[in-house]
This record gives sequence, C-alpha cells and structure tokens, in this order.
Amino acid sequence: MVDFHGEITSEKMAIGHFFDGSSTGVVGTHTHVPTADTRILEKGTAYQTDIGMCGDYNSVIGMNKENSVKKFLKSKDTIKHFPAEGEATLSGIIIEADHETGLAKKITRLIEGGNLIK
Repeated sequence: MVDFHGEITSEKMAIGHFFDGSSTGVVGTHTHVPTADTRILEKGTAYQTDIGMCGDYNSVIGMNKENSVKKFLKSKDTIKHFPAEGEATLSGIIIEADHETGLAKKITRLIEGGNLIK
C-alpha cells in the first residue's frame, strides 16, 4: 500500500499510475475531503485521489468552523485552532486483494456516520 500525503491531485494521480501493477493500492491523504474517483487502475492497483478524514465534516477540515472563518478573515478575537465537536464521519476504503498477485480485485469507498452521503 502506498499512502501519498500531498496537496495536488495531479501528483497523486501520477504516483497512482507510477505504482500501477506493483502495489495493491495507492491512496491520497491530506486534503481531508474524499474524492469520487475510486477505481482499479489498468494494471490492477486500487486507487483513490483522497480518502478523506475521520472527523466532523460540519467543520473546516475537522476544526471549529466559526473560529476557522475568523482566522481567514484575520479577526482579532481568533484563538488557536480547536477541533469541531459534532458527529464524526469515518472515511476510507476497503480493498479486496488477490492473494497470489497482491493486486486489487475490488475497492469500495467507506463513508460511515456523520453528515456525508455515500
């Protein structure tokens, strides 16, 4: 498995194609928002540009949204980031792999709880 922790989707896609056929899966992390491009690449590697975060999506990447807005607006009463406290969502993927080749047979997006709709 390759976890590519990066900001740019094109970099994550390039790494996915680079490892296609030599890794069971390539998943992106960092942007906290699950992408809808879950698939198995041509040579058998499971791929998703970003698997999302585990946390409250009624937030700004898991942080309290009111305070985050104040930070972006450079408000003087902003305090240090702190986590949102709403219902959490578990985001990720499940990969079923071939035991002989190590390549992916199936990939399924996992979104449970919270306020995201699968």
